[in-house]
Amino acid sequence: MIIQTERLELIPLTLNQLKLWIEDIPALERELNCAYKAEPMKGFFLEIVKGQYEITQKDPNNFLWHSFFFLIRKNDRVVVGSADFKDIPNENGEVEIGYGLGKDFEHNGYMTEAAKGMCQWALKQNGVKSVIAETDLDGVASQKILERCGFKNYKREETLWWRLQA
Repeated sequence: MIIQTERLELIPLTLNQLKLWIEDIPALERELNCAYKAEPMKGFFLEIVKGQYEITQKDPNNFLWHSFFFLIRKNDRVVVGSADFKDIPNENGEVEIGYGLGKDFEHNGYMTEAAKGMCQWALKQNGVKSVIAETDLDGVASQKILERCGFKNYKREETLWWRLQA
């Protein structure tokens, strides 16, 4: 399953591809015929990916809800970023989206395009009523992406919570 947008292919990583992303990016680039130029695989981000890999291992039938999607630019096969759903839809029909771009690709509309594609796909799945997202209070760029995708802010605590209804 690949989500197509105007400029991007959103490719969900299989369990093996997720492992390659953590351990051997050149092998993953060869397998997907792409060039990885998105977020560096280090620090907190690497720990998040490792965590999702472990969850995906335990629940392989729901890998689309646990793994990451590579955002591959169609014209040159460059990975500009990644996005994921953080878990299977909850009992209220909510699924949380997360995303990130490589610094060189910010402010080109890629993430808005990708988030729209991911949300359209998610809202067509059985039991999904809304997509939610969390941003930092000062995460203006991420907030603008969500607003352009039709999300509405519904909660303010230490962070902001956003919702896109089906």
